[in-house]
Amino acid sequence: MPFFKYQIVNKDYEKEAGTIEALDQKQVETILTGRGAQIISISQALSFGQVTYYFHAAFSHITIRDLVLFFRQFAVLVSANINLSESLKILSEQTENYVLKKVIGNVSREVDSGDRLSDAMAKHKEVFSEFHISVIRSGESSGKLDDSLGYLADEEERNYEIVKKVRGAMTYPIIVVCAMFIVGVLMMLFVVPKLVSIFNEVGGELPLMTRVLIATSNFFVGYWWLIFAVLAGLVVVLRFYLKLPFGKRQFDFIVLRLPVAGDLVRKISIVRFARSLSTLLIGGVTISNSLRIAKGIVGNTLFKDLINETIIEVEKGNSISSVFMNSPAVPVMVPRMMVVGEKTGKLDFVLQKIAEFYSKEVETKLDNLMVLLEPVIMIVMGAAVGVMAAAIILPMYNLTSQF
Repeated sequence: MPFFKYQIVNKDYEKEAGTIEALDQKQVETILTGRGAQIISISQALSFGQVTYYFHAAFSHITIRDLVLFFRQFAVLVSANINLSESLKILSEQTENYVLKKVIGNVSREVDSGDRLSDAMAKHKEVFSEFHISVIRSGESSGKLDDSLGYLADEEERNYEIVKKVRGAMTYPIIVVCAMFIVGVLMMLFVVPKLVSIFNEVGGELPLMTRVLIATSNFFVGYWWLIFAVLAGLVVVLRFYLKLPFGKRQFDFIVLRLPVAGDLVRKISIVRFARSLSTLLIGGVTISNSLRIAKGIVGNTLFKDLINETIIEVEKGNSISSVFMNSPAVPVMVPRMMVVGEKTGKLDFVLQKIAEFYSKEVETKLDNLMVLLEPVIMIVMGAAVGVMAAAIILPMYNLTSQF
C-alpha cells in the first residue's frame, strides 16, 4: 500500500505534518477528517517504511500456519467481547510475519474509518481469499462473527495438516534425488576426468559402459554452462506455460491420470471442495454462491470446470449432484451421498462426512506412499552406484587380467 505525506491543523489548532499508509488519497482524507483535523495538503511519498515493506514482501510470504494463528487468536479475542479495532491492533502487535502484520494494521485502520471487517479484508485479496471474506460476511450478518472466525481457523488448520502431510511425504525423496544429482555432477566434473587420464596412459579398448561414462563426463566438463542454461530455460518455459489457461488445463489433465499422484490429487480436491462448501452452507451462503467460492479453492482445472457445470445446473433448478453423478473424475460415493444430503436437507452435514472420509483416505495414501518410496529410492540409488562403479572397475579388471 502507498504512503502519503500530509499537513493538517489538528483539534488543538496546531499545524501537524506526518506520513500515513492508505489505499488512496480519499482514504487518507477520511482518516484525517475522522480525527477532527483540517487538511492543508496531501501528497504521495516513498517512505523508509514503504521500502522496508516491499523488501520484506519480496523475501517472505504468509503461510497457512500464519493464517491459522491469526484466525484462531482473532476468534478468541472477539468471543471475549473485545471490539474489532482493538482486537486487530493486538493481533498486529503479536504477529511475527512482517507482511501479515502490516496487512492487519491496514485492516484495523480501515475498520476504524468505518468499514465493515469483511469489506476491509476484501481490499487485501492477496492475503484473504473470497472464501475467508464470505464466511466472515455471513458471521457479521448473523451476529456470530466469533463462530465464523473459529470455522476459518479450523478449515485452515485442516488444510495445513494436508499440506504438511504432502510435504512430509515428498521431502525425503526430493532430498535423496538432489543429493544423487549433486554427487553425480561432482563425479563427472572432477573424478572421471582423472580416471580418463589414467586409462589413456595405459591404452587398450575400454568397455562400452566406460566409454559412455567418459563421453558424459566430457560433455559435462565442456558444456556445463549449456546444461544449466537449458534447465533454467525449461523452468521458465514451464512456468509460463502453466500460467496459460490451456497449459494449466493440459497439465491438470495429465496429473489426474498419473498412477499414484492422480488419485491423490483427486481426493485432495474432493476434500477441499466438500469442506469449503459445507462451511459456506453452514454460514448461510446460498448454494450457487457457495459453489462459486468453492471453485476458487479447488486447484485442479478439471474440477473447476465440473463446478462451473454444477452452478449452471443449480441455477436451472436441478440437483447439485447431477453433474457429479456423470463425471468419471469423481468417485461414485460422492454424488450418491450428496443425493442423500439433498433429500434429507442435511447437505452440509453430508459434505462434512465426505471431507472427513477422504481426508483419512489421503492420510493413508500418503503413509503408504512413504513406505513404498523408500525401497524404490534405495533400488534406484543402488543401481546408479552399481553402474558407475562397474564402469570404473571393469577397465581396471581387464588391465590386470592381461598380466
